[in-house]
Amino acid sequence: MTKRQENVLLTMWIVALIATAGSLYFSEIRGYAPCELCWIQRIFMYPLVIVLGAAFVQKNVRIAATALVFSIIGGGISIYHYGLQKLDFLAEATPSCGLVPCNGEYINLLGFITIPFLALTAFILIAGMSIYLMKTLKEEKQQ
Repeated sequence: MTKRQENVLLTMWIVALIATAGSLYFSEIRGYAPCELCWIQRIFMYPLVIVLGAAFVQKNVRIAATALVFSIIGGGISIYHYGLQKLDFLAEATPSCGLVPCNGEYINLLGFITIPFLALTAFILIAGMSIYLMKTLKEEKQQ
């Protein structure tokens, strides 16, 4: 494993860790009850902290494919959730998804940054770095 691959793997872990810490901050410290879609996004982000941390310690770049799958699924849910918050035609047709409505916005920074947007940003970053790592692995095999 090259130093660059190692740094990318570490960065992926840091992004997942920050996203997880952020979600826990919003729910446990700020007291924002997560809706069902938030819980599903957490299901795809939280394991990445453990998996990417272990992969970094083991210097296992091959975890990139797994991280990519988790990021694509979690990111897809984040896009849908963000759409429920920001697109009127989706928000109006949204049934209640539990005790907390999924189109509610606990935060709305600069008019577009919401919690699902933050999750989507983390998923995109992890997916992009996963693709990069997979590309470097493919190039190594060709040499």
